Amino acid sequence: MNSTRFPILSINIGKPQTYEFEGRKVETGIVKRPAESAVMLYRENFAGDGQADLVNHGGRDKAVCVYPSEHYPYWENALARQLPEAAFGENLTVKGLTERDVWIGDVYQLDEAVVQVSQPRQPCVKLAKKYGVKDMVLQVQKTGYTGFYFRVLEEGNVSPGAELELLSRGAQKISISYANQVKYHDAKNLTAIEAILREDTLSESWRTSFIKKRDRLLQA
Repeated sequence: MNSTRFPILSINIGKPQTYEFEGRKVETGIVKRPAESAVMLYRENFAGDGQADLVNHGGRDKAVCVYPSEHYPYWENALARQLPEAAFGENLTVKGLTERDVWIGDVYQLDEAVVQVSQPRQPCVKLAKKYGVKDMVLQVQKTGYTGFYFRVLEEGNVSPGAELELLSRGAQKISISYANQVKYHDAKNLTAIEAILREDTLSESWRTSFIKKRDRLLQA
């Protein structure tokens, strides 16, 4: 990581609404729009934002979804279309901060707020529905272009044009890319799983998933 400051291209918010995808009605918060003024960031989400599926989305470990702008050209080519802002339902579209650069446990100043990386974003079927691509989830997993989540350590207002400023790094040096690689492509790597589990700031949902993987391997 050559820089400690990363520009936010847009802050994106939206409440769950019912949309029609492929002729079926789906309630989702994946459709978000850029905020034009400062937005308060609370422990569980931005003011005015929300999720329809609170089992798999939202909560303190997944308060803010972040997606790197660097991946947009790839997806525009793969999907053969120009993508709108917040195309992946992310709250923050960031420049210069990809999955390879980010460690679980990294802490950033975000305008008045302080946030911490908790886990990769786990792609869901609503991305597939939104773009009419049945294997979209698998494509995201294969590329590793997942984005990631922040938990909120300190609440505060976040203004358009703000930056993320790196304050401290995760203790175990577990990148988002590495966590994705182990989860989706190297799930029998016990050494890697145990290394990930040593990161105390890993989200509870991913910790539970990796504990189950570890236990199955130990019992085999």
